[in-house]
Amino acid sequence: MRTYYFDMKDGVAARDRSGLEFGSDGAAIAHSKSLAEDVRTKRPGGHPDLRIVVIDENGREVHRETVYSKNG
Repeated sequence: MRTYYFDMKDGVAARDRSGLEFGSDGAAIAHSKSLAEDVRTKRPGGHPDLRIVVIDENGREVHRETVYSKNG
């Protein structure tokens, strides 16, 4: 298991300090998609540039998940 961090970015980063453990990059990416869906549901009118950035325990960026579609 490796630790992954899920930072929220919309120009200014909100750092995830605790992280979560997953068995693979794919599982962490799937979690970022779920987080994005939760944010869309709770804050439907959020910042259009908001992303969830997945960082592995070595500091490598694994994935960027767009929270809000540019098309509305």
